[in-house]
Order: sequence, then C-alpha cells, then structure tokens
Amino acid sequence: MAASEFIDYMIPGKCGHLVGIGGVSMSPLAEVLSERGLIIRGSDINESQTVMRLRSKGISVTIGHNPQNTIGADFVVRTAAASDDNPEIAAARSLGIPVFERAQAWGAIMREYDNAICISGTHGKTTTTSMVTTILMQAGADPTVMIGGTLPLIRSGYRIGSGRTIVMESCEYYNSFHWFSPTIAVVLNVDEDHLDFFGDIENIKKSFRKFAGLTPADGCIILNADDTNTLDALNGINRRIISFGIDKNADVKAKNISLGKLTAFDIYYMEKLFCHIRLGLAGIHNVKNALAAAAACIALDIPAEAITKGLACFEGAERRLQYKGSFNGADIYDDYAHNPGELSALFEAVCELGYDRVICAFQPHTYSRTKLLFDDLVRELKKPDILLLAQIYAAREADTMGISSAMLAERIEGAVCCRSFEVIADTIRSMARPGDVVLTVGAGDIYKIGEMLAVSSNDDCQNHSNAK
Repeated sequence: MAASEFIDYMIPGKCGHLVGIGGVSMSPLAEVLSERGLIIRGSDINESQTVMRLRSKGISVTIGHNPQNTIGADFVVRTAAASDDNPEIAAARSLGIPVFERAQAWGAIMREYDNAICISGTHGKTTTTSMVTTILMQAGADPTVMIGGTLPLIRSGYRIGSGRTIVMESCEYYNSFHWFSPTIAVVLNVDEDHLDFFGDIENIKKSFRKFAGLTPADGCIILNADDTNTLDALNGINRRIISFGIDKNADVKAKNISLGKLTAFDIYYMEKLFCHIRLGLAGIHNVKNALAAAAACIALDIPAEAITKGLACFEGAERRLQYKGSFNGADIYDDYAHNPGELSALFEAVCELGYDRVICAFQPHTYSRTKLLFDDLVRELKKPDILLLAQIYAAREADTMGISSAMLAERIEGAVCCRSFEVIADTIRSMARPGDVVLTVGAGDIYKIGEMLAVSSNDDCQNHSNAK
C-alpha cells in the first residue's frame, strides 16, 4: 500500500495497532499519531523505558505478540523486524485489516509539513540529522525530528515539535526511504553496504537516485560534490541542487580548516564567506557532515548566525566517537562504525588526535556484510596498532554463511579474535597505558566493553580514594 493510502487512516478516532511499538522509530510514530487524536495501541517483545513512556502518555502496550491484539484495529503498522509470519501480522491479514510498513506511515506524515528534510547516505546520517536538528532548534523552528540514535540535546532520538518542519534520518536498506516525501533530500555519500539486499553498487546508486527524485519540482537536493558515486547516481537530475564539499568546487565549501579535538573552518556559500564554524568534534568527515547540515539549512533560509551557534553547541550524537571515560590513563571512545567507509573516517579522525597507540575492539555487524565486504574490512582494520575482534553480531541473520571473526584475524597481522567481551576487556586492562586511546567499534553491543572498562576505572579510583 502506498503512503498516500495511509493518509486515509490518519483520522481522529481511528484505531491503529503498532507491532514493535517500542522500536527506535515506532515509538515516536505512536506519539505523533496519538497526538493527532488517533487511538494507538501496540505490542513489543520486552518491557523497556520506551514502553513505560508510551503507557504514561495513555498508549496501551502489551508484551508479546498475540493474534488477539489486532482485533478491533482499523489498521496495523509494523516494524521492519516483524515478518509476514508474525502472528499479529498474519491475524490482521486474515481479518482484512490493512498492514502498513513503518516507512509508509512516516512518509504520509511528512506530507503534512511544509518542509521535510530527509537525510540519507551510507554513513554520517545520524550525526548530520542531529546537526540539522540542533541548528533548527537554535533558530526557533521547533522541528519534529526522527534520528537513528540519541541526541543529548533532546535526550532522545526523536522530538515532537509544533513547527512546520520535520527532519528525518532516511535509511536506504530495503529501499525504505522510497516511501518518504522529502522537500529537501540530502545525500551525504553513496557507498557499498547492505549488499545482501542491493547486490552491487549500481543498484545502490539507482536507489539513491529514486529517493532524490521524490523531491517535488520546487524541492531541493543537497549532495556531496566530493563523492564520485553520489555525483554519478544523481547526474542530470532535474531539481535545484546545492552541493557541498572540500576538495571540489561546491556551492557550500569549507576553507581554512583546522583539525583536532576542536575543529574550526570557514564556510563559503557561492564563493562568499558565509560564517566561521567552531565544532567540538574531530575528523574531516565531521566537517563534511557540518557542511551538509549547513547546506540543508541554507535551503530553508536559516540565517548564518543560527548555523554558527547551532554547530558550536553541538555535542555529538550517542555512539559517534563518544567519550566513555578512561582506564589506566587511556581514553575510551565508542563509535557505531560498522562498514569500511565509516571505519576509514573514524581511524582518520582518531589519528588527528595524537595518541601514542590506537587499541581497537571491533565487532563485525552481520554475517552478510562481513562476507561481502571482507577485503575492505581487512584493509581498514589493519590501521589500528592493536586489534581485538569480537564475535560477529548476527542482528537479523543466522550463522549460515561460512564467515567468522577468526577469518578476519587470520588476514590481519597481530589481530586477536576473542570469544567474549570479558576476554577483550581483560586483555585491554592488561595492556592499556597513558597515551593510548581505546576504541570500541561496531553497530552491535560492543559499547558494553567501554562501559566495563570505565566502571572498573571508576572503582579503582574510588578504592584509591578510600585508601587515602
């Protein structure tokens, strides 16, 4: 069913059942629909703080998936994790209740906003979406926001605003962003990922081109002038274009760049100085993210002062080179990087910080990604001084592809494949020293290692203090 058909159900008094209502983009969807006067209820596998929050807002949530839960619903919306054999999905279809995808619902909601900024790309989406959010809030635009991670400013991955702008992180997997209705489509980069679905880079390019083409005739596309795949994918597309970049000629360009733990640069728009940026993040990739965010806001006529102040106060998104603490004088950072492009950007940023050694604990994400991008992962994972590999995080997959972390370790000199997080943490405890940086990296639950180390460090400090 098309997103336009979901609009027919966005009527006060209609009853919607959300399968997987506690999910990162399902819970804000529940709130948005509820605030519009719909009767919203849902189910999830586990109790969580999100579930409790929804209940506090009068949204009924049951734990477990039961066919009875769909009775009386006018429509059902499902999370991507709810397959066709989910008992609630099967029951809804047997009762003739329409079943919508999560992205379809968001796509319909976007149509009711004057401005829909949809931020896409193989990597950098969460940070850039967070930057745009911070700028718009600085400008008083009061946006509605959906981010794929937690933004400290709003203490969440989403907010429900009263303004006329919605900002959406837009994922290409399964062509989900094809359901969206952007007025401003941002394409940060186009790279090989999700090859289990797309098959090859050409199909990925086609997907991004279709997404960008969803903008209306008076819409705008923000694209990375430094990224060859992006330029190839969007070549000749008939929309207003605002390009951003560093290396190539671009409409929004960074000059006079100073890198380090604090990054500074000038933004030039149409070859004229637009503003000076001080950014509390490391890495040239974050300069590009900031340029993309600035370009999207320029398309909305946001003033330079708001862009300057918004980026100056931006503290980063959760799990994006996030400082977690220290152990034995070594700083601990956590990062979500899980594909070769993200790893390259991460290691480049960390090299700029001047640490003596980089100790990286990496958790490969999904068997298919590890197998299909194996050689590229090997190339990037050779960069840290010390590499500890966790077992592959399966996510939605089963271990049927004949690939393992041990196979990565065999190709990387000095790499060690560990059977558990506890072994990795103990290994780091035995070697970490002042001047080191410890990175916990991956899209799964590898962040727990950094928390284990930081906690043990805090315990050591407390014991030392008590001893005094």
